[in-house]
Amino acid sequence: MVTGVPTASRNVITSYGNGGFRIGEHRHEGSLIVFPDAVMAWPVAGMPDVTPAVLAEVVARSARVDILLLGCGEASEVPPREVREFLRPHGIVVDAMTTGAACRTYNILMAEERLVAAALMAV
Repeated sequence: MVTGVPTASRNVITSYGNGGFRIGEHRHEGSLIVFPDAVMAWPVAGMPDVTPAVLAEVVARSARVDILLLGCGEASEVPPREVREFLRPHGIVVDAMTTGAACRTYNILMAEERLVAAALMAV
């Protein structure tokens, strides 16, 4: 279970596991990218799938994203150099951690009104 303060206008991650996530009252299967105002499917199952191409939507929203939390599943991994170099010129810092930690951190940063997004591998 993930705690947060649900609001009608922001996406709060209320739980994760069993191959998906609950955002507010809605269950989503598979990996996701979560923004405060949008949720989208993310075609990633593991770190080898994380490429600049699968993060294009994050860059497209770079004016509203300073921090990208990368939920790596059960264990934290370092994102590929090409991904870090792809995000850096857009002012986006990537912080990799377990998916659970990324969900919790996303909710906290969003509640603080930080410019955050979370790319989350399903667990």
